[in-house]
Amino acid sequence: MSLRINTNVSSLGVQRALSQNQKATERTTLNVATGSRVSDPSADVAATAINAQMTTQLASLGAAKQNADSATDISAIAEGSLSEQSNILNRMRELAVQSASDTFTDTERAMMQKEFSQISEESDRIAKTTKYGDKNLLDGSSNKFEFQVGTTAGAESRISTTVNANTTSDELNTDSASVSSKSVARSAITTIDKGLESVNLQRASFAATQSRLESAGNSLGANIENLSKAKSHVADADLAKEISDLRREQVLQHYQVTILQQVNDQPNLALRLIG
Repeated sequence: MSLRINTNVSSLGVQRALSQNQKATERTTLNVATGSRVSDPSADVAATAINAQMTTQLASLGAAKQNADSATDISAIAEGSLSEQSNILNRMRELAVQSASDTFTDTERAMMQKEFSQISEESDRIAKTTKYGDKNLLDGSSNKFEFQVGTTAGAESRISTTVNANTTSDELNTDSASVSSKSVARSAITTIDKGLESVNLQRASFAATQSRLESAGNSLGANIENLSKAKSHVADADLAKEISDLRREQVLQHYQVTILQQVNDQPNLALRLIG
């Protein structure tokens, strides 16, 4: 067997193997610490690129879902106001039915009229002050809303709706209704019924918009969940495997250090034999 003293080839080979194992150990340690198998981009370039792309997609989907969820506030705000207007109209109808009967005196009708007028004004105030942002929802203003509920720039990623609901007292004709006498009270019943029908139609319209937006939000939520699972498969470390690999690499490193010490002693041994 030949033995080279100036160049210890065996030592160089062990050093190279030890260096490679040290890098593998560092990478595995980082994977265990971060829970990600793409913590070192150079370890898997393809997985790193796919993970980055999925991260971008998830961020965009999250923003779109937030838009869809926030957009349902329009319907929620309108529904709250319309529900209260419906309650008011029902009370106005109750007063009209009472006033239409001889059960009550003119004095009592005058008291009913006072309440009737006040709650009619409140219904009108609600219609004129219900807003989403700076846009009125129930005063007859025609306002267009566009919501970005997708991740592309195309029209398929947007939901548009035009709100032109009008439930003001002038539109419902309740501003001219009265319960001051039996005859006008009976007319008021018909007027209020039409007003209730109009309010209910507007509630149905807003409910349909809300249903569409909720469906968009649910779909986005499902996409986020599925993409998150896919991203996990691409990027998340298998901790059981990583820990097993780390232990194996540490044991191998220990033996490599021991072998390196031995091969480094070979030239000294040869010199002692020659001497």
